[in-house]
Amino acid sequence: MSTLTLTHLYRYPVKSLRGAQHPALDIGAKGFSFDRHWMVVDAQGHFLTQRQLPKMALIGTRIDAGGVLTLSAPDMPDITLQGTTQQRMPVTVWEDTVEATLADPAADAWLSRFLAQACRLVQFAEDVQRALDPDYAAPSDQTGFADGFPFLLISQSSLDDLNARLEQPLPMQRFRPNLVVSGCEPFAEDRWRVIRIGGVVFRVVKPCARCAITTIDPETALRSPEPLRTLAGYRRHNNMVMFGQNLIHDGPGRLEAGMAVEVLE
Repeated sequence: MSTLTLTHLYRYPVKSLRGAQHPALDIGAKGFSFDRHWMVVDAQGHFLTQRQLPKMALIGTRIDAGGVLTLSAPDMPDITLQGTTQQRMPVTVWEDTVEATLADPAADAWLSRFLAQACRLVQFAEDVQRALDPDYAAPSDQTGFADGFPFLLISQSSLDDLNARLEQPLPMQRFRPNLVVSGCEPFAEDRWRVIRIGGVVFRVVKPCARCAITTIDPETALRSPEPLRTLAGYRRHNNMVMFGQNLIHDGPGRLEAGMAVEVLE
């Protein structure tokens, strides 16, 4: 029997912008430290994603010491945020509205120029809590600007199974997971209920319904029918395409690539 192993860790500092793979990451109350800690919004405070603005896929993010964020994009100079303002505004993520801190105004101008739309960059306020769906979570569970849950897990074998059905295989980054595990059969994660990685216990609470962002090539920002067209043929449930599992962590800790993954339930 093969060993179930955590093989890749990904973090996405700004919602819907590019993330990065890391050999190790710390977990705080909301998930990985600085994961979905910033978000791009319109003038009304509504969140913007690649669904409306595919070019967001081309914007790179980097976190340096002290949580300093740098953005990069084609034909644009890199910009490093100079902290945040003291101003706040209500922002909306799906059905949730929370108070956020306005980030560096220079970043607003930089993003508006590249995306050709007026927008602002906001930061999740440290004193704000965003609760999770009570149908799946405890009252104390929380997340940042993620769609709904702090972690998304996909097994490498599930992607391999999908790629065997596609004319052009896709990289794991297309699906924007936080955790990638190897050593199980395809879609074994669908049957897990509780897992432990290192000293951190995770509840596997809900399959991830996939949206049009998976059809956007992160290298070109161009759309195509895949992978949703193929996934719909064998991963459709209640008229939604499912790929990956949403997880909630039970406490802080640190994860490193290569750690063993133990299925508790």
